[in-house]
Amino acid sequence: MTFISILLALLIEQLKPLRADNPIYTQIQTLAEKIEASFNAGKVKHGRLGWWIIVGLLTVPTALIYWLCHRLSPFAALIWNVIIVYLTLGFRRYSHYFTSIQLALSSGDEDAARRYLAEWTHLDTTGLDVSEISRLAVERSLIASHRNVFGVFFWFLMPVGPACAVMYRVAEYLSRAWNEPDHMKNEEFGVYAAQVFYWIDWIPARLTAVAFAVVGNFEDAVYSWRNYADRWSDEAVGIILSAGGGALGVRLGEPEEKAMVLQADASAVDVDSLELESQPGAEASPRALQSAVGLVWRALLLWMLLLLLLSFAAWV
Repeated sequence: MTFISILLALLIEQLKPLRADNPIYTQIQTLAEKIEASFNAGKVKHGRLGWWIIVGLLTVPTALIYWLCHRLSPFAALIWNVIIVYLTLGFRRYSHYFTSIQLALSSGDEDAARRYLAEWTHLDTTGLDVSEISRLAVERSLIASHRNVFGVFFWFLMPVGPACAVMYRVAEYLSRAWNEPDHMKNEEFGVYAAQVFYWIDWIPARLTAVAFAVVGNFEDAVYSWRNYADRWSDEAVGIILSAGGGALGVRLGEPEEKAMVLQADASAVDVDSLELESQPGAEASPRALQSAVGLVWRALLLWMLLLLLLSFAAWV
């Protein structure tokens, strides 16, 4: 049932992608904003309470409905699974940005590519050259594919899969919404959301990196993962981008924070031992965008194949 649920949800999403500004997501964002406004008293414990309230409000009903559907009939449970996977997956939710950037770079319209990239990443893209635009687009696509697809896959395989999938997506959103905005960066309220998502995403992030390595350049992916992942301030992002960049043969990321720390310690140790060189690989180019699409699709097919084998083993 799990394989069929994911397969049907993927097919439906290919025909009718769910927009990022759909009413369900908008309501969840509104709920998160209200909880933050009501509970944020500047302490970690308030963020912990707010996190559990939101996650409980969304996952407990999901689990109860799944239990009721399962009691009614396997078909009802299948329908509920497909609905939840469709709502939590985001394989094509942001693909229009990626496609627009790719087409703009192919036609030589760098201004349009910068504009699409700014809309997608909410970063200042003024003055970025083609290589930087391509690099940021590839990085965002790899991270988005992990958090919107592969991470959901992993948690959907857990007991009471629909509730776990909802939990993962809500935890991922809260880790961003309560930490990334300018007015929240120095707040303790979002510390718990970031910490709990770190552990929720610990295994999925590494499985995604393994998938990228298997379907890409395995040796370079493993080498980059072992030697360059810790240069990013976000461990999960570092693992995914280092492995993904190695699999593609492209230099990704500019972990400047770690490099600056190493530079500050350079006076105390041998500079040659700091390994401040860039990640191996070619500079990102418009061609790398197409390679990234192929990498993600191959990783998706690998996950589906493994899931099919697990389902077949369970049936037998």
